[in-house]
Amino acid sequence: MSRRRRVAAIALVCALGLSVSPGRGTHRAYAAPSGPSLPPQDYGSPVAPPPVELPPGTGDLAKPGGTGAGPGDDAVGAGAADASLDAVRLRIDSLYRQAGSATDAYNLATERAAEQKAQLAATARALVEGQERIAALKQQAGAAARAQYRGGGLPPSAGLALTDDPQAMIEGLARAKDEQHAANGLLNELTTTQDDLTGYARDAGTNWQKLRDDQRTTAKTKKEITAKISDARELEAGLKAAEKARLRTLEQDAVATAQTAWLNSRAPSDMNRAPSAAGARALAFATAQIGKPYVWGAAGPDTYDCSGLTSQAWAAAGTPVPRTSQEQWRLLPHVPLADLRPGDLIVYYADASHVAMYAGGGKIVQAPRPGRDVTLSEAGAMPVLGAVRPDGGGVTPGT
Repeated sequence: MSRRRRVAAIALVCALGLSVSPGRGTHRAYAAPSGPSLPPQDYGSPVAPPPVELPPGTGDLAKPGGTGAGPGDDAVGAGAADASLDAVRLRIDSLYRQAGSATDAYNLATERAAEQKAQLAATARALVEGQERIAALKQQAGAAARAQYRGGGLPPSAGLALTDDPQAMIEGLARAKDEQHAANGLLNELTTTQDDLTGYARDAGTNWQKLRDDQRTTAKTKKEITAKISDARELEAGLKAAEKARLRTLEQDAVATAQTAWLNSRAPSDMNRAPSAAGARALAFATAQIGKPYVWGAAGPDTYDCSGLTSQAWAAAGTPVPRTSQEQWRLLPHVPLADLRPGDLIVYYADASHVAMYAGGGKIVQAPRPGRDVTLSEAGAMPVLGAVRPDGGGVTPGT
């Protein structure tokens, strides 16, 4: 072999060695966009986040407490560990989402229980007023009966009607007619009031039963929420520090992938659309809560759940909205995702169990889940059901 051929062969072998060298071009993943907001740019044609290398030492997860036997073992072991950790991530997400659904049911039952208590109080007041009115009517009827008894069984006007004086007789007949009309009115009012009392009593019984049902629902869902959160926290607590770090990376990768898909398919056509005046006030309130803890069933001022944040933000803007995410989705005007503007509410999951406020630039302000704080997040990180606009301009459900 000539010297020229030997040099060419050596170069080829070196090139092949570099092409299969472990750690180069492998384990690439999408990085989650960083920073409090997306950079100002044209989002008409969104692009995927740039791929990055996984953090150094990821292969150490292949063996508990180990560093890996070799480059090939690291690759296989890391993949198996990632698959296992991703299953844990999905399970934790599922538990927190189930807790979120139960929280919505709890909030609705609590709201209805408060309404039932108010209705019971109003019914009780109506019953008291009705009883007092009946007592007054009976007293009035009794006075008329006693006056008639003293007149020999005839009302006073009847005596005037029997007199020989024609003028007195005419006046007596007219007075008798008025007395008869008043007596009939008294009897009718007494009957109506008694019927009202019967209705009030019936309503009280119905409202009391609804209150008991709602109280049982809140007690049941409270136990369910507590159990789901406890299970999720137990799973998280069982992970080692390195596994927790890797779990966070897997979560960020999943968020970046979902956000990229959303930007390329269902994102607003104008990423920089201006909010309405009310939407700007609602968004200002929501962003002022960033950093406050998520607590299920809470609606401020120090802690929030997802719909507690959105309902309080729009209340601060002067537009009251339903308390729960499901009721917000059911009752508020719907808007196409392409027409989203800051202040609109994005509802997530098929059961409408999560809600967040669109902040513009592909971001949302949300109270995510137990153990986390109100934060600025990617709008497409979760399965989007649709969007609603509390201050109108959309399509009202059912129309």
